[in-house]
Amino acid sequence: MILTELKKGEKATILNLSRTTKLVQRRLLDLGVTEGEEVCYKCALPFGGPCMLEVCGQCIGLRRNEAKEIQVVRT
Repeated sequence: MILTELKKGEKATILNLSRTTKLVQRRLLDLGVTEGEEVCYKCALPFGGPCMLEVCGQCIGLRRNEAKEIQVVRT
């Protein structure tokens, strides 16, 4: 499943980041978002805005187009 299919408050483990661009992968790595890391889907902002995620104890915003490229599995 992909990250944007999660409901508000659901947790998942990241399986695959390789579908994202190298620039996005580097940005996520700098924030501590790696494969095998658990994420909590906080919310999606309206009108196609970013998705808010909690990873490694911090909240980050991620564009929906980028979030659609991240494969996860519910935990």
